[in-house]
Amino acid sequence: MMKNEKMQIMSVNSVALDTIEMVLKNSYISQTAVPGQFLHVGVDGHTLRRPISIADVNKQEESVTILFKIIGSGTRHLSSYQAGMILNVLGPNGNGFPIQDDATVLLIGGGIGVPPLYNLGKTLAERGTKIISILGFQTADSVFYEQKFRNLGETYIVTNDGTYGYEGYVTDVLELTDDFDRYYSCGPVPMLEAITAALKHKQGFISLEERMGCGVGACFACVIPTDTQGGYKKICKDGPVFSAQEVML
Repeated sequence: MMKNEKMQIMSVNSVALDTIEMVLKNSYISQTAVPGQFLHVGVDGHTLRRPISIADVNKQEESVTILFKIIGSGTRHLSSYQAGMILNVLGPNGNGFPIQDDATVLLIGGGIGVPPLYNLGKTLAERGTKIISILGFQTADSVFYEQKFRNLGETYIVTNDGTYGYEGYVTDVLELTDDFDRYYSCGPVPMLEAITAALKHKQGFISLEERMGCGVGACFACVIPTDTQGGYKKICKDGPVFSAQEVML
C-alpha cells in the first residue's frame, strides 16, 4: 500500500554523466517495496512530484536506493540535496514485475530504465535464477552499474556511439542471448517497441517510463491504450509494468 512518507537521505553520489544515485532511509517502504515499483518524490519549489524507480532495497538497513537523470530544473534541484535532508515521498507506487521461478531470464535496460532491473535481477538471483543482462547507454560516460550487473551474471554493454562495449542498440546484440525463459525490459518507448517486436516469440514484461501528474491514478495524465482489452490503462496505477502483449506502444 502506498503511503505519504518522510525519507531521510543517507547519501548522494554521481554515478555517471548527469546520473545521481541517492540512498534513502525509511522503514515502511524498505520493507514493502517490490521490484518494478517507484517513488513519487516531492521537490521543493516544484508543484509536480518526480516518479523515480527503485533501484535497490536493503531491508536490514531499512534503505532504498534510487537513481535519476538530471534533465530539468526539478531533477537538477533534487541533485543538490545533501545527506541528512528529508524528502517527502509517496510510495511504494504501482505494480511491479511478476516474480517467477524461471531457470534463466534476460534483462534489457536502456538508460535510466536500467535501475529497476537491478532490483529485479538481484531478487531473482537470490532465488537461483540465471541472469543475463543487456544494458544500453548513449556514450561511455553514461554507463553505470556495470559491475553490479556483472556480479549477477553475464552482461553486455551497448553504447549508441560505440565508445564502450558494443556499438549500436540493445536489439543489435539480442542474437547473442537466445537461451532464456522470459525477458524483462525497461527504457524509452522506441527501445521497448523494438524489443517487443524482436522478441514477439518470447514471453516478456515491460516497464514504461512516463511523466505523471498525481501518480495515484486520479488525473489520467499517464494513460496508454491496451491491445487485449480495449480502452486505456494508467501507467502509474495499473503499471508501470505490463505484459509485453498487453499494451500498445
